[in-house]
Amino acid sequence: MTDTAALAARLAAHLASQIAGEIGARPQQAAAAIALLDEGATVPFIARYRKEATGGLDDTQLRLLGERLAYLRELEARRGAIIESIRQQGKLTDELSASLAGATTKAELEDIYLPFKPKRRNRADIARERGLGPLADAILASRADAPADLAASYLTEEVPDVKSALEGARDIISEGFAQNAELLGRLRAHLRQHAQLRARVVDGKQEAGAKFSDYFDHVERWSGVPSHRALAMLRGRNEDVLSLEIEVDAEDPAPIKPVVRMILDANDIGDRLPGDAWLREVAGWTWRVKLALHLSLDLMGELKSRAETEAINVFARNLKDLLLAAPAGTRATMGLDPGIRTGVKAAVVDATGKLLATSTVYPFPPKNDVRGTQAELARLIRAHGVELIAIGNGTGSRETEKLVAEMLGDMPAPKPLKVVVSEAGASVYSASELAAAEFPGLDVSLRGAVSIARRLQDPLAELVKIEPKSIGVGQYQHDVDQYHLARALDGVVEDAVNAVGVDLNTASASLLARVSGLGSSLAEAIVAHRDSNGAFASRRQLLDVARLGPRTFEQCAGFLRIRDGAEPLDASAVHPEAYGVARKIVKACGRDLRSLMGDSGALSSLDPRQFVDERFGLPTVRDIIAELDKPGRDPRPAFKTATFADGIDDMKDLKPGMVLEGTVTNVAAFGAFVDIGVHQDGLVHVSQLADRFVKDAHEVVKVGDVVKVRVVEVDLKRKRIGLSMRRDGAPASGRPPAETAPRDQRPAGGTRSDKASAKPGAKAPAAREPQGALGAALMDALKRR
Repeated sequence: MTDTAALAARLAAHLASQIAGEIGARPQQAAAAIALLDEGATVPFIARYRKEATGGLDDTQLRLLGERLAYLRELEARRGAIIESIRQQGKLTDELSASLAGATTKAELEDIYLPFKPKRRNRADIARERGLGPLADAILASRADAPADLAASYLTEEVPDVKSALEGARDIISEGFAQNAELLGRLRAHLRQHAQLRARVVDGKQEAGAKFSDYFDHVERWSGVPSHRALAMLRGRNEDVLSLEIEVDAEDPAPIKPVVRMILDANDIGDRLPGDAWLREVAGWTWRVKLALHLSLDLMGELKSRAETEAINVFARNLKDLLLAAPAGTRATMGLDPGIRTGVKAAVVDATGKLLATSTVYPFPPKNDVRGTQAELARLIRAHGVELIAIGNGTGSRETEKLVAEMLGDMPAPKPLKVVVSEAGASVYSASELAAAEFPGLDVSLRGAVSIARRLQDPLAELVKIEPKSIGVGQYQHDVDQYHLARALDGVVEDAVNAVGVDLNTASASLLARVSGLGSSLAEAIVAHRDSNGAFASRRQLLDVARLGPRTFEQCAGFLRIRDGAEPLDASAVHPEAYGVARKIVKACGRDLRSLMGDSGALSSLDPRQFVDERFGLPTVRDIIAELDKPGRDPRPAFKTATFADGIDDMKDLKPGMVLEGTVTNVAAFGAFVDIGVHQDGLVHVSQLADRFVKDAHEVVKVGDVVKVRVVEVDLKRKRIGLSMRRDGAPASGRPPAETAPRDQRPAGGTRSDKASAKPGAKAPAAREPQGALGAALMDALKRR
């Protein structure tokens, strides 16, 4: 092995060991996962079909591993560049090499590199050019001498007086203080522990920035600022409403603050010798002029990064819950996209989601054609055997639901089931190129009704057509790093799609594109092949698709399903590479494969260990037996929907004490938003989620949950609804902080404009949001209960 190869091997082992500790795994597991990722394997494929290699690492661990691997490789690349830069300067020593090798973060590396980093000519450089470097050295070395006396020997034409000489010496010494990597590390750690974040309103912006009023004079410890408050204050600063400062030791009464004392201690500066007093002033000046701003910027960047990471995690968790919501199933469905002035758009799709009919009815002002509307909807129901009616929850939703309920009341059994569904992102889809390609001859306004119908049948299959950011289950999605947000959300979609599996013969190109190993190009090629040659009879026929080779087949085959095909295992999650093991299991039972599938009694009597071989270990064998027991099992829950209370259609109908049923539309760390059917989501603050202490709302609820809530407070003026899920109705102990969030951070589920955004050429909204600000949506933390 060459020296380069040996070095690369040691580095790989080091990275695997470090990441293993962070994700709760063994180094061998991490190393195997890294090798598979480097070979091009996807996270879903590794998590499902390479358990022997990774020791059973799940998709969450694997995604964290991937993120940390990317960071650490960037760190190593930067370390190498820094070492080379210092080597070229002829300043690389063994001690410096050891310090660089021991740095574990990019910030530590940059601290060490600071004295060697090429920079513009500064005041310290000018002082050295004027011959004041020896004076600085003398002051540091001869503390018993007064600096002014030492400076008298360094006067020149360029340094006319003692004051100029001491200022130059100060610039040189201060630069040394500010470039001490060990000192910077200690100061940064001190600030992380003790600093406070202070927000103030910019003079004259009180009225224009009223939505940030909770932060007009606000201070809290930097280390404890939650994500949503940090992002709200950062937005206030970006909109020139707030000023933000990092304060440290502001209330410490000592004449020498702890941060300055740390500088003194790092340079052995006491308080008895004549030179010490002058050096103490230099230390204070260094903190005020150089280090305070530098470290404050570092902490502000860390705060933003920390807040963004948490916001992205919240969005990802909510998106996963929404994507994996229970499907209503393959039943003929009518989608109704409510509208007042522009009418209610209706679309009927068959059990597979194929569009059968559309119509527009006008039951509301100005036409008020209630009878004609009910007649038309009833006709569509009878003509197409509609079993489900999906009603979008936007403007006119409750009025439309009431009209449908009255119509169903006059119909003979069996009657369709009506369900109110979130139409978040429907307008985005309607105006997209994908919708135009799917329905080239259909009016934009009717495409939303089709999407609403399909998302009731199968939320996952329909929502993958919409950019994840537009689904509207996040907070501050427009303020966070868009690359990292998109990467995280794409990972969630990929994991959800592959966890459920995809029907190869009915799936859209949008859905197929999310399957492990595939992408938009191959997905379109599969659909084109299917259209030209008919349905796939077996998974193996995928190899006939243009540009789909063995490597891609290995990655995608296990996640694609073929119902009623020639090979029964093609309908399961058993990978084709393991069909031989499955047949050994079937043979051991002495049964036909089709009759054995689903026979829990026969399969539970088997000993999985007898089917283990050199390639397939116990985890894979157990997975195969589980699949034979429940072939193609769907991990999503059974379908359930909330029933809104009759007569409660508007906020004005709400009274404190009412107990209502609703659907969770969004979850943040501080609470959950619930659609109770009044066009305005109510907030269940984290303190009102349970009769116990709850740190994070995700511990109790998730998006899509059907919950019982009690109305606590109704603020019609500010359009805020406070709800509780506590059984006793008593206020929780403690005082939750008030929150503030601008309009575009509100959760999905409330009123949207009357489809203006769906017009051709109109800009699609980033997400459909309800009335009431998310931060203010805390109802001033339930009146600071």
